[in-house]
Amino acid sequence: MRHGIPRAASRPVLLLVALVLLAAGCDRGQAPPPPEDPRRPTIQLASFDFPESELLGELYGQALAQHGFPVEQVIQLGAREVVAPALEQGKVDMVPEYLGSALNFLNDRDRVATADPALTHARLEQAFAPRGVSVLAFAPAQDRNAFVVSGDLARHNGMAKLSDLAPMAGRLSIGGPPECPQRPLCLRGLQELYKLRFARFEPMPSRAVTAAALETGEIDVGMIETTDPSLVGADLVQLADDRRLQPADNVVPVVRREVLDVYGPPLVRLLNTVSAQLTTAELSRLNLQVAKGQVASDAAEGWLRAHTIIG
Repeated sequence: MRHGIPRAASRPVLLLVALVLLAAGCDRGQAPPPPEDPRRPTIQLASFDFPESELLGELYGQALAQHGFPVEQVIQLGAREVVAPALEQGKVDMVPEYLGSALNFLNDRDRVATADPALTHARLEQAFAPRGVSVLAFAPAQDRNAFVVSGDLARHNGMAKLSDLAPMAGRLSIGGPPECPQRPLCLRGLQELYKLRFARFEPMPSRAVTAAALETGEIDVGMIETTDPSLVGADLVQLADDRRLQPADNVVPVVRREVLDVYGPPLVRLLNTVSAQLTTAELSRLNLQVAKGQVASDAAEGWLRAHTIIG
């Protein structure tokens, strides 16, 4: 007897279980797992240790799995200091990266990334090439620093871009993460490139608190990343970076060349299809779904189905 099933009855019972499981898989529209084949290595797909990166890993990973590519998620592996060496050493095979952040990291954090995504992409390809890593097409979606004001302040003062702050910055307060005053892409950059001198800086414990402080008038300007869920549906205006302080930080899959040599153009086309349809606004909405408690894998599956990337 095994698990309480007599030997004589085990075969029909197991057959019934198998049929039920097969029917359940068909109902969900899930393709059967690909057969084990040493010529088709499992793609180890890693994400960084923050929720948006896990979400991106789910988007690309589920697309691969549903189209028959063997893939295994390495969820929230760590910071770039951990993930980048793992990719170079072949411990993982693919990472959803960000153009400017990846390029600056590979160049010992020197600011070689530019606000031009095409130029930054070309430089990232050059930086990754000797490391055996290929850079695929980048998405329209990008997660980078943005400076935001309330809708009322923007409308009353005709504000649309950062340089519009110059005439009144001395009367305005700005809020952001505690390290913002020392960061070249935050307050220090605004002072050096835009010559903005604000009346005061208010350290903010989170982006959600920053957004709330903008809406209540506690602060006048706030630093919030472009894909932050607190921006969705709020009467807040992102000021255009007209002097191009921020580097392009579009989402971009990077994949070990050995994997591309095995799977070729079909894998590249699929990943590029996902990237092409991912906008900043849609990534923000996905982040909001996760922030409200939806599991990242479910949010990603819904987006992929809505965009007919999976059935």
